[in-house]
Amino acid sequence: MKILYFYPENPFELNQGNNARALALLRYFKSKIYKVDYVGVASEIFSEVDLESMKKANLIENGFLLRRDECISKILGYLFSYAIPNKLKGRIRDFDRTRFGHKKQFSKILKDNQYDYIIISYAYWAELVRKNKYLKEAKLIIDTHDFLTSQFQNRKRFNLGKYFKKEIEILNFFPKVIVISSDENYLFSQFVTSEIITIPHFLEAKFQLNSIEKKYDLVYVASSNEHNVKSAKWFFEEVYPKLNPNLSICVVGKINKHIPELPNVTKMHFVEDLNQIYSESKVAICPMLSGTGLKIKVVEALSFGLPIVCSPKGIDGLTNKTDNGCLVAEDATTFSNYIEQLMIDDNFYQQQQTLSANFFLKNLSVESIYSQLDKVFK
Repeated sequence: MKILYFYPENPFELNQGNNARALALLRYFKSKIYKVDYVGVASEIFSEVDLESMKKANLIENGFLLRRDECISKILGYLFSYAIPNKLKGRIRDFDRTRFGHKKQFSKILKDNQYDYIIISYAYWAELVRKNKYLKEAKLIIDTHDFLTSQFQNRKRFNLGKYFKKEIEILNFFPKVIVISSDENYLFSQFVTSEIITIPHFLEAKFQLNSIEKKYDLVYVASSNEHNVKSAKWFFEEVYPKLNPNLSICVVGKINKHIPELPNVTKMHFVEDLNQIYSESKVAICPMLSGTGLKIKVVEALSFGLPIVCSPKGIDGLTNKTDNGCLVAEDATTFSNYIEQLMIDDNFYQQQQTLSANFFLKNLSVESIYSQLDKVFK
């Protein structure tokens, strides 16, 4: 079987959850000995060198990077890729991230090769295949990754009806639609006529690493998107002051740019091995106040059997909302109380640890999700 997998970013850049999910999918293909051609978008952190690394890891057979056609002047680029299309009735530019040259380069790849499946990541890259005459007999799949309409709701000219209608129109073009959570499956299934398949993020179980001595009481992993910035601000202003001042907290990721220097808070902007940090931590936190979709950081923590204290948004996308190892707090006081209880009550901690491990094995482990993927790629 030969697959063309389009994912715009560098899957080896594991500083954000969507990249980790893309890498997990590539590893699934490798386990099945599928031939994979990978198409990304060239950037400062995604170059031919990265494609070579993917080849050396036997994740892909061929790699391609789409580049914007720089021969077109900035003025013409602005007029034809943004200003004029936005004037056209019903055209929503937010749902099309292709730029001059992208479609032509992608079409050449299709013209020169024969694929059994073509997977497009994100609805706003669907224009790469819509009206493309070189698809041949390939089966089309879109991996949504997220409910995009929600991501645009703070735009000045946002119109819920138009945006949602456009997203559904795009998804209906694809015979198979992959969603990351049961919540999104339910939402899209009300409007999309295509087959919808829930494939959450999945990982190897790492419970055995929990025998390592704990260096940190709490671990918090986050990038610096607007949702995480707001959430981190809430946690450190509202929850942190209520905690035992002797608790040690490790914060990993670009979110550290928005966190002040605080007592007993270790800030790591980047780590080579996130597994090591999780294995050295007792409890994970996910104080999300906004955002949609399954939280990759929650899946990562569950793979270690860690209890998690989170806000209601932290359990978005999980099949079970209870008995899953996640303690959900509606307010700062409850959030801090759950953390304190996990620290001082060994029985309570072990109970949550068991729930976390059992839920992960049944719903998010490699074994459970590989069997679902096998049905997708028959």
